[in-house]
Amino acid sequence: MAKRPRPEIDTSAPQSARIWDYWLGGRENYPVDREAGDAVLRVLPGIAGSAQQDRAFLGRAVRFLVTAGIRQFLDLGSGLPTVDNTHDVAQRIAPSSRIVYVDNDPLVLDHARALLTSTPQGACDYIEADIRDTEDVLSGAARTLDLDRPVGLMLLGVLNHILDDDEAEQIVARLVRRLAPGSYLVISHTCDATTDELDGAAMRRAVREVMDRGGTPIRARSPEQIEKLFVGARLEEPGVVSCSRWRPDPTRPPGPEVPHYSGVGIVTGDT
Repeated sequence: MAKRPRPEIDTSAPQSARIWDYWLGGRENYPVDREAGDAVLRVLPGIAGSAQQDRAFLGRAVRFLVTAGIRQFLDLGSGLPTVDNTHDVAQRIAPSSRIVYVDNDPLVLDHARALLTSTPQGACDYIEADIRDTEDVLSGAARTLDLDRPVGLMLLGVLNHILDDDEAEQIVARLVRRLAPGSYLVISHTCDATTDELDGAAMRRAVREVMDRGGTPIRARSPEQIEKLFVGARLEEPGVVSCSRWRPDPTRPPGPEVPHYSGVGIVTGDT
């Protein structure tokens, strides 16, 4: 497969990682991203809270994996550095953890140094690649990770940029096929579920707002469609749910349902 050309930083169209950064209160965004972010907020006022809940889910999922014995993480579509990135959470508990980040956004590359501040006992690396180029991703990850041992594969907010369902499932299958049994697959994904607390039509309008402005294409999927992305992995309880409801802190009231669903599955080696 021919290597995809390196994308340039485009400040004329909104970009999902920068919009996400804006909702999280970050500074690595441009006026076009803030305008798109505000347009979405008018349709989905709770989306900034959704971004925060998704970030909190990352922390709980990484802690769950570390407790399960995982010491290696492959984080695809890592986005712009913020607080409590995967390596921050993992190495706080297990300093020897090794993490590889992957993204194709040149702005993320410019900030990759913030993603490489590993503990002396562990390691961090950054690969500039598109997740569809799975061989490039895996060969690059193998410089830092031992793929013959269990890995935590993190796919948070990235598969929703793969618009075709079959292609999204095939990407996951190619990645999981190379992982050792006992690895874990972690996914969070934009969801168009309609519940008492979520308006699926509003999510679809929000997606159109970004795409109509020339932003990164987004595909919201149903909980059932997200569940199908767990190729070769057996879902852990409670399955695919709003990320605020995935094993929330028992000492705090669970947050409201948000239009980002998530799940964690253990790799069975059946792909």
